[in-house]
Amino acid sequence: MDTGLLIAGVEGPAASGQTFEVLSPASELVIGNAARADASDVDRAVAAARTGFEAWSSLSPGEREAALLKAASLMEQHGEERYLEALIDESGSTINKARHEIRYTVDLLRTAAGEVRRLYGDTFPNDRTDRLSMVFREPLGVVAIVSPYNAPLALLAKMTAFPLAAGNSVVIKPSEETPQIAVAFAKLLIEAGLPANAVNVVTGFGADCGAPLVSHPDIDGIALTGSTATGKAIGAQAMQKMRRVQLELGGKSALLVLKDFDPEQAAQIAVQGMFNHAGQICMANSRIVVEAPVFDAFCAAFKQACETLPLGDLRDPSTAYGPLINRRALNKVIEHQRDALAAGARLLTGGDIESGLRYQPTVILEPPRDSSIWRDESFGPITSVVCAADLDEAIALANDSEFGLSAAVLTRDIVAGFKAARAIRSGAVHIGMHSFQSNAMAPVGGLGLSGIGRSGGHYSTEEFTELKWISVELG
Repeated sequence: MDTGLLIAGVEGPAASGQTFEVLSPASELVIGNAARADASDVDRAVAAARTGFEAWSSLSPGEREAALLKAASLMEQHGEERYLEALIDESGSTINKARHEIRYTVDLLRTAAGEVRRLYGDTFPNDRTDRLSMVFREPLGVVAIVSPYNAPLALLAKMTAFPLAAGNSVVIKPSEETPQIAVAFAKLLIEAGLPANAVNVVTGFGADCGAPLVSHPDIDGIALTGSTATGKAIGAQAMQKMRRVQLELGGKSALLVLKDFDPEQAAQIAVQGMFNHAGQICMANSRIVVEAPVFDAFCAAFKQACETLPLGDLRDPSTAYGPLINRRALNKVIEHQRDALAAGARLLTGGDIESGLRYQPTVILEPPRDSSIWRDESFGPITSVVCAADLDEAIALANDSEFGLSAAVLTRDIVAGFKAARAIRSGAVHIGMHSFQSNAMAPVGGLGLSGIGRSGGHYSTEEFTELKWISVELG
């Protein structure tokens, strides 16, 4: 299926007429062509969004709420027929993961609609009784959305719906791996009643259209979910013009398995938290720290659980996960494994290509703490397991990272769980479950190399509003 740019509600070619091929991760075959935008197309999209901002922000809260609620209803009614196949073909999602994205998008849109009426202002007292001070929240203006390929519908919806709820317009630059899904989602928003020029999409590559978008003089805010390297570049550029920026970046999330937790149950939880979508999840528990008394039992159970994961057809509901997005992603996983083993780590299970771009669930034991698999995001179906003597060492190992997106602690001891949760430097810590958790109202984001700002619920809408103090002389 071919995909054009969506500017002011009209889907069409790039000004240059250039296109690029979109490949299916499952087959590595071309499934369509997409318009390859450049700086001139970005100019058109931002100009449309500027006009769209005036139209959208001038609507009443009830009108904006109604449009977002209608978008949620359209997604609920037509999501599977419109997005299911695209999620499988473009991003390599299993059918279960694709259905989850659609359901979660409905939840996100409804949550965002609720936030329209929660953009609260404030008042505060003055020393003079004849003076009134008020604080208002106002939308920023035009927000650039740079969205990823791993959850191309759900994350795009999250990144888009909350800035829209606050009254902003948007220009979306999706991953070049998943352009069709982004354009289809933007069309749904317009169908729901948003002004046609309030939601625009430019498809293409970072150098061609991503860089011109985030540096455009008429962009007022930027939201990125992506790699830390990209986030550093965009963040540095945004600060040159003091633009608001929200960056949800990489992770190297730790899962702590404490000695009181059943190791077989822990192994099942670890599998769920690590191998969803082939580990292409920034919150995946890609470092597992196990207390010594249950280390051997956990490793045995984890090995068995990994080796029994079904890796079948993407449309089979029993299939655990599918392929990596492209050859670069596969080669990175292989490189991390090779470096760890060369440095003295041991292979517990996996370690080979299953077929095409699909890699076996792979577990590395005791990698060196300076190895790439311990320090860098692998973003694939590979994790490492290390042994800790006690809770204090487990916490120290969890904190041995420049990332801080999510973490988890498996324990029945609430005191130990809270001690770990308070001590681990991370944007989120989950007790009794794995590190990959999502909630439309939660403040998702991280510390260190995991980014700046928070997304979800009112945390998102507040990120994309500006505070204004207005005082009135009553004397």
